[in-house]
Amino acid sequence: MPLLIDRHIAEITGAASAQRLERIATVWSGYGEVVRYALRGADQPTVVVKHVVPGQGRGRSHDRKLRSYEVEQAWYRDWAERCGSGCRVPACLHHEHQRGERLFVFEDLDAVGFPTRTERPSRLQLDTCLRWLAAFHATFLGERPRGLWKTGTYWHHKTRPDEHRAMARGPLRDGAAAIDAKLSGARFLTIVHGDAKPANFAFSRDGHRAAAVDFQYVGGGCGMKDLAYLLAGEALDTVERGLDLYFTTLCAAAQGCDVHALEAEWRALYPWAWADLQRFLEGWAPGWRFQRHEQASTRQVLAAL
Repeated sequence: MPLLIDRHIAEITGAASAQRLERIATVWSGYGEVVRYALRGADQPTVVVKHVVPGQGRGRSHDRKLRSYEVEQAWYRDWAERCGSGCRVPACLHHEHQRGERLFVFEDLDAVGFPTRTERPSRLQLDTCLRWLAAFHATFLGERPRGLWKTGTYWHHKTRPDEHRAMARGPLRDGAAAIDAKLSGARFLTIVHGDAKPANFAFSRDGHRAAAVDFQYVGGGCGMKDLAYLLAGEALDTVERGLDLYFTTLCAAAQGCDVHALEAEWRALYPWAWADLQRFLEGWAPGWRFQRHEQASTRQVLAAL
């Protein structure tokens, strides 16, 4: 892997020169960084570079992260170009993998009309995320996740045995595998983003458009997993309104399937997707405070097992 230096970025982008401007973020667990570069004499004024340097970690968590970067590279190589304006993603201008390190060069979303970030979205921004997810799920409905995670989301039961063992004994812990099987056995499956939190969306200034980033846990699954994650912690009326908006958008965009059957199945699976997420949170962050309606939803799922 060439060193992450100005000259290499210039060569990749065809610029006369490249200059490091700012670090945008560090990669989870210190496995690298995300940096904005200024370009001179190129088609675009700036690019965003993600440089992954895993180091000498070991164990299940380390292996899961290594697989996640392999998946992210496969996503941009084989899948991302299929995303239209309704589920915008950054163009990946270059990616490479050498000697354990990975380098991604992306278009700068700030420079192409998506400069706003937030961890606490407004109602409009949340609606925009819901429409993005609906368009994304419709685009990949029925696809097999070749090169991606067989089952998307970073909290997938089979990849989180440590968190499962950390759970308090009880029906949710006992029912985890059955809940996972219910979701995996859905008639309608798609590609899920797998980490669809508000912080992984970039918004236009008016809030009506969004682009999503961070595709390390993209893979197969029921679309309700992304919805449960995005709507976690929201009030019941927000969840109900959000589901209505999502399904209106999804059914208008889905092609070649019985949209009434799709909506009926996925609406019924939303509580199961939430119970699956709550299972992870109880093991990963004991003491997490859940909304009353979220707890009631999980109790209904457990009663149905």
